[in-house]
Amino acid sequence: MLGVRHHGPGSARGVRAALEAEKPAVVLVEGPAEADALVALAGDEAMRPPVALLAHAVDDPGRAAFWPMAEFSPEWVAIRWALDRGAAVRFIDLPAAHTLAAADPTWSDEEDEVTGSGLRIDPLAELARTAGHEDAERWWEDVVELRGDADPTAPFEALAEAMGAVREAYGHGGHPRDLVREAYMRLQLRAARKEFGDEVAVVCGAWHVPALTRRTTVTADRALLKGLPKVRTELTWVPWTHRRLARRSGYGAGIDAPGWYGHLFAAPDRPVERWMTKVAGLLRAEDHLVSSAHVIEAVRLAETLAALRGRPRPGLDETTDAVRAVLCEGSEVPLDLVRDRLVVGDVLGEVPAGAPAVPLQRDLSRLQRSLRLKPEAQPRELDLDLRKETDGARSRLLHRLRLLGVDWGTPAAGRAGTGTFREPWRLRWEPELHVQVAEAGIWGTTVEAAATAKAESRALSATALTDITALAEQCLLAGLTEALPVVMRALADRAALDTDVAHLAQALPALARSLRYGDVRSTDTAALAEVAAGLVERICVGLPPACAGLDADAATAMRDRIDEVHHSLGLLPDPEEPTERWAGVLHRLAGRDRVPGILRGRAARLLLDEGRIAEDEAALLMSRALSPGTPPPDAAAWIDGFVGGASGGGLLLVHDERLLGLVDAWLTSVPAGAFTDVLPLLRRTFSGYEPGVRRTLGELVARGPKAGGPGRPRPGGVPGFAAALDRERADGVLPLLHLILGTEAIA
Repeated sequence: MLGVRHHGPGSARGVRAALEAEKPAVVLVEGPAEADALVALAGDEAMRPPVALLAHAVDDPGRAAFWPMAEFSPEWVAIRWALDRGAAVRFIDLPAAHTLAAADPTWSDEEDEVTGSGLRIDPLAELARTAGHEDAERWWEDVVELRGDADPTAPFEALAEAMGAVREAYGHGGHPRDLVREAYMRLQLRAARKEFGDEVAVVCGAWHVPALTRRTTVTADRALLKGLPKVRTELTWVPWTHRRLARRSGYGAGIDAPGWYGHLFAAPDRPVERWMTKVAGLLRAEDHLVSSAHVIEAVRLAETLAALRGRPRPGLDETTDAVRAVLCEGSEVPLDLVRDRLVVGDVLGEVPAGAPAVPLQRDLSRLQRSLRLKPEAQPRELDLDLRKETDGARSRLLHRLRLLGVDWGTPAAGRAGTGTFREPWRLRWEPELHVQVAEAGIWGTTVEAAATAKAESRALSATALTDITALAEQCLLAGLTEALPVVMRALADRAALDTDVAHLAQALPALARSLRYGDVRSTDTAALAEVAAGLVERICVGLPPACAGLDADAATAMRDRIDEVHHSLGLLPDPEEPTERWAGVLHRLAGRDRVPGILRGRAARLLLDEGRIAEDEAALLMSRALSPGTPPPDAAAWIDGFVGGASGGGLLLVHDERLLGLVDAWLTSVPAGAFTDVLPLLRRTFSGYEPGVRRTLGELVARGPKAGGPGRPRPGGVPGFAAALDRERADGVLPLLHLILGTEAIA
């Protein structure tokens, strides 16, 4: 009976030594019983841990559970030893068919670890507290991971005795399902002893050993298993990562330092010296100055700390303290890199191509190989050029997976160039994506067929116009030409029925982007252009009356819709005619008193930016909006619309002192009683400016208006700048210029 700690390198070494000493005919491993059919794959040369057994319900793939194993997991060591020696291997835990049928299919020891009658406990924490240690991890390292015993079975016997005392005190320890699991394990153990005699080795969590050695009757064990719910399940091997081992799942034994534990298991000797060498190599690769002397001193410090703290060998705490003090010179920045890359790590396992998988997963694997998109646990940036055939196919694959809910890649917004041929992505493969692929398998057997079927289903069930336009954009990006007719019919029908101008305006940007990107991908967008033209027509007709009488919140939302429409018109294939009509709409909005001030101000600003009105006309509109007869809140809203938001209004005020003078004159004339009412809106408007813009505006206002009226520069002067050069301030740049030019001596 080899009671272990899941993912414990000391337990793994002990299991290997005990199996070598006893040479059993069969090895029984804690794990779902259906996995017996997958044992042979563990001996495949292409199988590289960390890996995990994945079980999911056939009719509900989202109901799934994992049993992860690393190279240093005792279960993995036992399986590989048996396969290498020709011994039989069997999994003896409760079948996944019962586990997944339970109310909580991912049940494990994940809940809060607290002591008390009927509440869940952490047995290792209880043993550590009994031994006078507050840190269970450190206690386990001292008594198991960092010690070597001549008798390989001695640690297992001692641990079994200790766990027996814990079970005697706490019973099932708040884990009532363990009683059912252990009943099934005992039945499997009896069957193995009947077949192989006493040449049986059991590798399971140390918590279960007292229950497996307890004498019970077959009838009593079968009674506990009677009537358990059951679902049809499928199992396979999937790649896992060290980062995921740091989370509690499956075996319920998440570890904080899988990279460190992997090093302890793999290092043939002198683990501290080898670890410090790894750390030095990582820091050197990141351009940190680390010498051999640093490594030697770090090892000495770690050993000294271990001696002072009464530990048998330096553990993770001692090595981390030594790395911080010597190799990182007290800085946490490089130490965080060491923790991320080495202590935890991003090792991604591999499974052989012959492992069972749903057809969709096989098609995805084929596409990954053909497009040279290898799944990696480490995040990486991928910059695609859509003019290249391979990059275009990669883009379509990633967009199809996103439509299916498999977020292997996410668009890296804000990093694209000025053209539309560049498409940046951020890729990171997570083990849970295998479950998402299995869930998406209900839509089809290939990625393209599944994405097409799901797009058609979403188009038929969508009720909001914006949802359908976003779906049309996704279909174009994903190259789903077969789904587009269904989506376009749904889009045309929904657009014809929707009379809300705000909805129409919100739907237009996605259509405009689809038309632009459709051209890049050489897809037919004629039907899409027809729908977009109809939307523009209806927006231009319905927007002016829709803007009348809006409250403050609705007006702010409508300003965003106006900005979106204005930007979208420039993306249309033939923007001249709709742009002219849109300019007429903006003229009507800017001159209507019934339209909220924030919308009149934004309409005036858009017209000024497009050159549809002159600066004098914009100043006239502002002076009218800020006239003494206008209520201060309405005037403040006009200012917010004209120079607020993401419109770059701050720079406009900096470079046109006429407009700044009008704002300044109005602000100083606001009565004291109304000032507190307009202050929040003005603060929101000006707080959106860059710090440099706010500082410049403050300097201009502090200087005060010039002779000749507010904001009127002298003939030949530049708005926003003084008439004469301030030589004292200009001389302030000379030292830097001399430094750049190398003329300090001459100066």
